[in-house]
Amino acid sequence: MKIALDATPLTVPSGGVRRYTEELTRALCDTFPGDQFWLLSDQKIELTFDRANLKMGLGPRNMLERRWWSWGLQGEISRLGIDVFHGTDFAVPYLPLRPSVLTLHDLSPWLDPGWHSESDRIRNRTPMLLRLGLATTVITPSEAIRRAAIERFHLQHDRVVAVPHAASSCFRPTQPPPSNSPYLLYVGTLEPRKNIGLILDVWRELRREHPIDLVLAGRRRADFPEIPPEPGLRIVGLTPEEDLPALYSGAIACLYPSYYEGFGLPVLEAMQCGAVVIASRDPAIVEVASDGAILLDVEDRAVWTDALRLALTQPEQMRALREKAMLRAGDFSWTKTARLTRAVYEHAIQRFRR
Repeated sequence: MKIALDATPLTVPSGGVRRYTEELTRALCDTFPGDQFWLLSDQKIELTFDRANLKMGLGPRNMLERRWWSWGLQGEISRLGIDVFHGTDFAVPYLPLRPSVLTLHDLSPWLDPGWHSESDRIRNRTPMLLRLGLATTVITPSEAIRRAAIERFHLQHDRVVAVPHAASSCFRPTQPPPSNSPYLLYVGTLEPRKNIGLILDVWRELRREHPIDLVLAGRRRADFPEIPPEPGLRIVGLTPEEDLPALYSGAIACLYPSYYEGFGLPVLEAMQCGAVVIASRDPAIVEVASDGAILLDVEDRAVWTDALRLALTQPEQMRALREKAMLRAGDFSWTKTARLTRAVYEHAIQRFRR
């Protein structure tokens, strides 16, 4: 099979969609060496890995093809003889000349405009692609998002398939970095939907009782205000993936009080490192974490403070949770994700022929 994937998410330095596109491509190439994979984009891409069965597209060849989703992408797909196209970030070609699969990561662009100040294109385009049937099949990262997508966009049940993400194999318990103080950890983009304010509030309250730091590891999105410096607060910015396992492993607790998620990859990464994870009771996070994390209501700040106080003062009570976290994380792998995704490609081809 010749499979093309949208490589546009690889133009940003970090984020869940970039991680998804990169890890999925690598796993597909490794799991299906007999298939040929192409990464296509109208922008320049620098890959961090290579495989014998992976090639880069050439991009637009003329002014007309710069209208990428209308003409250029379909032209490249036709020239390469692609069997199925995978839109890894809410989009597929506007001309349905080949089977296509669209990954709908979550419904956040339609739930609260304040969460995504620059998502007007996705908000307007993706519903049209779904309504007109331009996406042959839809992938969601969780059953929670699958159900929500079917209801919101009135999709046929057999057209939408939940395929979970996974944490990279590099995430495992490891020697934590040298630190003069115990610390709480948040890993992820600094953006409105992640509820960073709750993290700061409960940390400040706990810091009145105990000398504990807070580490925020992730790039700050342009629509998120800068956080003023204060004692004990370490804003380390975008952190290389190879440095994250040690950060997770050394944390007293990893916090993820997100208002809404499609999957919640940092939760799974932390669990795979055997960390104590305290996260929101968002439906997708509940589905992913199961009994491997402490899941709390984001509106009840007192219970967050109590949970953190327990993790800090009685770490022996967290041992069983750490073991459950690693056990649950073992249910996920990018190889499994690749196999399930490849099956969706086959389903899309059969559905397109009908």
